[in-house]
Order: sequence, then structure tokens, then C-alpha cells
Amino acid sequence: MKCPESGVIPVDKPAGISSRGVVDVVSRALGTKAVGHAGTLDPLARGVVIVCVGHATKLVDYLHELPKRYAATFLLGRSSPSDDLETPVEEEPDPVRPTLSAVEAAVATFRGDILQRPCDYSAVHVDGRRAYRLARKGKPVVLEPKPVRIDRLEIMGYEWPRLDVEIECSSGTFVRAIGRDLAESLGTRGVMESLVRTAVGPFALHACAPLDAIDPQTVRELLLSPAKAVAHLPFTTLDADMLPLAVRGFLLPLPARPMQLPEAPAIAALDASGELVGILKRLDAGGYRLRPNFQGAG
Repeated sequence: MKCPESGVIPVDKPAGISSRGVVDVVSRALGTKAVGHAGTLDPLARGVVIVCVGHATKLVDYLHELPKRYAATFLLGRSSPSDDLETPVEEEPDPVRPTLSAVEAAVATFRGDILQRPCDYSAVHVDGRRAYRLARKGKPVVLEPKPVRIDRLEIMGYEWPRLDVEIECSSGTFVRAIGRDLAESLGTRGVMESLVRTAVGPFALHACAPLDAIDPQTVRELLLSPAKAVAHLPFTTLDADMLPLAVRGFLLPLPARPMQLPEAPAIAALDASGELVGILKRLDAGGYRLRPNFQGAG
């Protein structure tokens, strides 16, 4: 049976509230606990947070695949334990003041596939504990670099000590770490002064619901179809013969549509009305099975 309230709500999170706080607002407005978010945004930052409701909470992993866009401002010549203004900032007594041309040359080396060490003050797990919890207690935090991709990194303004940039990057990229590492490559230090997440995939900030506009009277009107969350996946429409088999958990062959690639690991499955009924996951043994299955138990 379909959940009567399933979908996604792109929210404009204001600075000063956590992503969990955004979820709580939507949860109270709907009167349900079946609410989550697809990607944490730091409390000091503003911007797009995708809230998932009902069945759509099972689509979080697919939303995580979407690239993210940011507008960030870094302050050079200073540092902090958290790489932003959340913790005490220490200014360098005689900092290097790189020229614009030097900054432009350094920025170019950060585009593409890079290895990035996560910030000490982050939600990354270290031996089963969040890194920021260890860092706040003054305990050593050892985080290994991980691969991320920066598709766009452009300078929008530079006047010492302030550097404004726009970024498009893969999920899991720490914008604070970009400022930290970029400054170090220039022979100085850097902290993030401000951050705005301007888009998550097709969900742009200008189209998001302001958090203070979400209440029991408006929240249901703001819910977008779960299919919007996986619009980046290949899709197929299950006909009247195939749909009941998929819902009952049968193994299905590759949907016979020209747009589908044989190696597609996941395909959005729609019914005749265009509603998302689940995700067809490719199995190692061959064929596809509906997981998650919004009309069945899985």
C-alpha cells in the first residue's frame, strides 16, 4: 500500500540551525517520524537541504549521488581547529599575501579528481565515533585522505584577506577543507567565513521552500513526487503485466527500452501514471529486482 505522504521537500536552510533541525520542523508539520535529510549542511551555512518523507527516505543514497554547488568565502592568513569561524581563530603574525595570479594558478590544481583529508571537526567516523566529538574533547583525530571530485572552482572576487569562490563538487567534499588546503598551497592558512549551498543536482536554492514557510497548512503542498529525487537515473515504465511481478519480488529481465544501458546498476521504475514504485536494482546473478519496493514490503 502506498504511503499517502511520500516525497521530497527542497528547503532553504537558514544559518544557525542544523540539518537535523530542518528535519524536525518538517516532521512536526506532517505529524510523522518518517522524515530524514539527504546530506548534512553545517549549522553555520545556509542553503539547500533535501528533506525526504515516507518512502522517499529510502532514496537518500541516490540523492547523495547528485553534485552540489556552493558559494563560499575564505579568509586567508588565519586558521582555526574547525577550519571555519565555529572555533577560535588565530591570525598569522606576518602572513604571506599571495597575488591574484598566484591564487588563480593554485585554484587550477584543485579542479578534477583530488585526494582530500576531511576536516577534524566533521561527522566522519573515527573508530565508531564522530570526529568532531573527539576534536572538541582535545583528542587526536587521524583522518585519511579520500578521493573527491571538484568539477568547478572559480574565483568570484579576491581582496586580501577575503577570497570568494563558486564550487561544484561531488558528494562528500568538504568545502572548508578546500579553503584550508588552497591556503596552505599558497604558503598561508585559511578559514571559511561563510558558505551557501546553492544547488543539489537540479534542486536550486531559488526554488527551495524557506524554512519559516513550512507549517501544517503548507507542508503537503510543498511535497514533490519521489520520482523527482531520482530524475537523474534511467527509468522504465512497468506495464500491467510486469508491475505485479515486480511488486511481488520476482526477478525481472532488463527493461526493453532503447535508452537503457545493459550495465545500468539502478533504474527508476514507474507505473502507468508516472508514479515511482521503486528502484530496479541489478543483481550480480543477472536481472533486476525492485529494491526498494514502495508497493511491497521492501
